[in-house]
Amino acid sequence: MTSTYTFEDGLSVRRLGFGAMRLTEWDYVPVGAAAVARRAAELGVTFFDTADAYDLGLNEELLADVLHPYEGLCIATKCGHARPSRSEWVPLGRPEYLRQQAELSLRRLRVERLDLLQLHRVDPQVPLADQIGVLARLRDEGKVARIGLSEVSVAQLAEARAIAPIASVQNRYNLTDRASEGVLDYCERERIAFIPWLPIANGHHATAGGVIGKVAAGLGATPAQVSLGWLLRRSPVVIPIPGTSSLAHLEENCAAAEIVLSDDDIARLGELA
Repeated sequence: MTSTYTFEDGLSVRRLGFGAMRLTEWDYVPVGAAAVARRAAELGVTFFDTADAYDLGLNEELLADVLHPYEGLCIATKCGHARPSRSEWVPLGRPEYLRQQAELSLRRLRVERLDLLQLHRVDPQVPLADQIGVLARLRDEGKVARIGLSEVSVAQLAEARAIAPIASVQNRYNLTDRASEGVLDYCERERIAFIPWLPIANGHHATAGGVIGKVAAGLGATPAQVSLGWLLRRSPVVIPIPGTSSLAHLEENCAAAEIVLSDDDIARLGELA
């Protein structure tokens, strides 16, 4: 199992990334959040995932405060999901809005080019060609290095790829939620990074008496580590991005890279499908 993923243009990142969403709240940065982001980098995380909609850009600003100038790091962000209030998430893919948000992300992250800009959600009210088209123009202008998608079907991914190169797909996926199995299979065939959000399985399967819990006990690991270890084994294109605001949980998640699942473990966990 390789510990890194290399994009087509040669950029390599460690395959266990960090989802930064939980580091900020609606209008403030909790005490200790900066320490978590800093520690993630110290532990060898090189792929950080954020978004313009994570607390009105505050999340991007936190990463810039802590990690800029990002030496050896890849900072992925997203646009196309407006957040008019704390509890509302609304797809918004009008080209002028996507361009505006990309420009704001450049400013907040303090860079001239975004490492990876992902369409956070496909707006059903706007032709996909228009949404991908503006991202492609931003790439041509040198403001975006790579384009990604989030929560898409195989058909949408194929349609987008006919317009511009797609470097990544970020769909919800974990041991107990495999609705995007077909999308992952497509990404593996086409060598596209697959970034599962909500990567840690939950529910009774992950309790001490459940399948994941029993496998974890046999390895001297935790259910969260088994969930992440399974994803790393699932495909070489998978880059899990567990997120946390806890230093202890961060350490636990990063240690998952050392988990070695046997073929028997994989078979037992596979039954959860």
